[in-house]
Amino acid sequence: MCGTNGFNWDDSELIKNMNKRLRHMGPDGEGAYVDEYVSLGHRRLAIIDLSERGKQPMSNENNSVWITYNGEVYNFKELRDGLEREGHIFKP
Repeated sequence: MCGTNGFNWDDSELIKNMNKRLRHMGPDGEGAYVDEYVSLGHRRLAIIDLSERGKQPMSNENNSVWITYNGEVYNFKELRDGLEREGHIFKP
C-alpha cells in the first residue's frame, strides 16, 4: 500500500514531514510536488512498475496536471494506447 497526502496551499516543509510520517506505507521511495496552489506527497510501495517511471506525484506531458494515488491501473496498456491516439505523449 502506498501513502498519499496533500492540501491546497504551498508548504514544502509540511509535505516533507507528512511523507516522513507515512514511511511505513511506502518504503520504496517518496516524492513531492509543490506549487503556489497545492502540495502533494507520496510514499511508494513498488509492486508492478519497479522503475523510476512509476514515481509519484506524476504529471502529464506539459506538467499542467499532477496526480498522486494509491493503487494499480491494471488496464494501463489499453488506456495508454487510447491516450496516445488522442495525441498525448508519455515520458520515457
